Amino acid sequence: MASINISLPEALLKFLKEQVKQHGYSTVSEYIRALLRENQKGKAMQEKLDALLLEGLESGPPTPMTVKDWECIHEEVEMRIKHRKQK
Repeated sequence: MASINISLPEALLKFLKEQVKQHGYSTVSEYIRALLRENQKGKAMQEKLDALLLEGLESGPPTPMTVKDWECIHEEVEMRIKHRKQK
């Protein structure tokens, strides 16, 4: 595993050490790796969301939402919530 060396102001180092302790990490390195993984995951999710938004924009002209559309959305949400609870 490669390593890096960074310089931090004292206040930021103190904050970093508090976060390590507060979140139950055993080392600063472990905490930094977790932060980087979360950042990676967030970027991937943002890219997916951007792609889905573009797909929606390119799918054709907008149409007004109907009562039936809202009912379908509500049913889909209920189904997803139920599915998550079963996991």
